[in-house]
Amino acid sequence: MRPTLCLLEDPLAERIVSEARDVLATLGVEVHHDGVLNLLADHGADVDRAARRARLPAALVDRALAAVPHAFRLFDAAGEPTHDFSGWNVHFTPGSAAIRLLDGATGALRAPVTADYVRYARLVAGLPHYAAQSTAFIPADVPAAISDSYRLFLSLLHGEKPVITGAFTAEAFAVMHDLLLAARGSDAALRERPLALFTCCPTSPLQWSEATVSNLVDCARAGIPVEVVAVPFSGFLAPVTLVGTLVQHAAENLSGVVIAQLAAPGTSLLWGCSAAIFDIRTETAPLGAVETMMLACGANEVGRRLGMPTQAYIALSDAKALDAQAGLETGAGAVLAALSGINSVSGPGMLDLENAQSLEKLVVDHEACGMALRLVAGIEPRDDFPARPLLEELLREKHLLIAAHTRRHLAGQIRFPGPVIDRAPEARWQEEGALTLGARATREVERIVAAWQPSRLGDDAKRALLRRMEAAARAAGLDALPVRVEA
Repeated sequence: MRPTLCLLEDPLAERIVSEARDVLATLGVEVHHDGVLNLLADHGADVDRAARRARLPAALVDRALAAVPHAFRLFDAAGEPTHDFSGWNVHFTPGSAAIRLLDGATGALRAPVTADYVRYARLVAGLPHYAAQSTAFIPADVPAAISDSYRLFLSLLHGEKPVITGAFTAEAFAVMHDLLLAARGSDAALRERPLALFTCCPTSPLQWSEATVSNLVDCARAGIPVEVVAVPFSGFLAPVTLVGTLVQHAAENLSGVVIAQLAAPGTSLLWGCSAAIFDIRTETAPLGAVETMMLACGANEVGRRLGMPTQAYIALSDAKALDAQAGLETGAGAVLAALSGINSVSGPGMLDLENAQSLEKLVVDHEACGMALRLVAGIEPRDDFPARPLLEELLREKHLLIAAHTRRHLAGQIRFPGPVIDRAPEARWQEEGALTLGARATREVERIVAAWQPSRLGDDAKRALLRRMEAAARAAGLDALPVRVEA
């Protein structure tokens, strides 16, 4: 039996969806894009062009939901499947897009640069519980105009895993699409084996900016999967109640589902969530709050009810260092996400209210993800019945360390963490240097990065990536990329 978590009873989940549909039909959604307003009007929406507001009738929402695939896959650079977004499958990926990095040597938060990103990409390549890489943080040594495409470029060049990414502007999408085409080889191959998934976030309350809705439509028409991720804040930009926030979240996400499916019916979508409570004491939206985690899990249940695969920002921390708070909040989130069956979990590595990433925290969080995945694998009998012969052997031999039953099932039953987790007795811990968690994490980062092997992406593809990125850099006023990449 797979252990699961459920926060919403069926009647409550149904009422949340019903209320969201009513909100869209009566209050509608504000869309700052004339072409998308025209698209909505052509398909039956009531559009007030002066207010840039579109009211979406129930029939339009129904048609969009009927067109959404109930499952889809992502593939790595070699074309091998990595993700199955369906059912209760859970996949973890680092959070994004931070503007600061926790420096492992100094313990200070600072602006990251290209060399940090290369180390990050090589680290994630060696952490198997992360099924994807993300464009996790923004290097400060390139112009803002290319920061989104540059992160994707570095990810494709130094890692094989698919990339969870996004564009800050409408113009950036063209460069990013070209990079994906260079890596995959052709438009048909990219559509058949998606290598990236873009995040598109409506603006609370009930709005779509021109840049974000352009990205949503561009992705849909290019056959690139999207996670539609509403970001309401309970008590600030959403009702203070969790149910009220879930209603608003559902309405905002549904508007994105409608737009994507009108742009290209059959577009693969994740029902995403980055909702959070608002802490009026600090004027922040904490991702480590238990109510924020409850919103993520509740939104997952709403998306599942609508027949869509799901995503959420969870398994991250608001702490500013790799400390007990970071472990508490991230570990709790990873377990809740796995029990809820959130298909794509974004968050590991993140600190400081989604503003910072940490390579050391990534290796610690990797262990939390492994624990959560082991938990949902559940408890099943493995040659345990009848029990008497095995216990007879135990009484006879006084242990079962080398028993055939132990050798057969040890690896599948007991998860052994990596060296970042300390399980040694105190004497052995002292003998091995009495290393703190931070020191062990730093050592593990260095070990994994040093063991990195170049991507199997072909040399022609690497050269094509480099040419396209250099052209974009020159257009942004940069004479050369910060680190010359040999392809």
